[in-house]
Amino acid sequence: MVNTEATRAVDYKQLKVSSIEFQNEEMIPLKYTCDGRNINPPLDIEHIPEEAKCLALIVDDPDAPIGTWVHWVVWNIPVTHHIKKNEVHGTEGINDFQQHHYAGPCPPSGTHRYFFKVYALDALLDLPANTKKLKLEKAMSEHIIAFGELIGLYNRNK
Repeated sequence: MVNTEATRAVDYKQLKVSSIEFQNEEMIPLKYTCDGRNINPPLDIEHIPEEAKCLALIVDDPDAPIGTWVHWVVWNIPVTHHIKKNEVHGTEGINDFQQHHYAGPCPPSGTHRYFFKVYALDALLDLPANTKKLKLEKAMSEHIIAFGELIGLYNRNK
């Protein structure tokens, strides 16, 4: 039996995700964390395929003590090369704080990694507002045509 998900992964086109606020694998500025304004940072997205119908975004922390902690889930974002700070133009699902919006880095201890994962999809998704990460991933799994991520770091114990 062929693992279609693993096979399909190599077919994804690569998105370039960056931010003017922090470089890949560098510290996320305070204002985008629970210790600051707790607003989403701006993201720039390049190499979006022409056939993309929308974008989806997942922000999570794989270093959380109880396993990966989800900070933000958004889908049906109109195709754009710029997600502005403190602004979203899609449908926000429920994060692990049980909120319908971005919740910034807030690690209990140590330096954590925060993955800003952007997906270009070939279809809009019909999902309820109470959708969480796993349901979003399942719904978009057959529609991903490109993927990219930006990793930011944050440590509250400075």
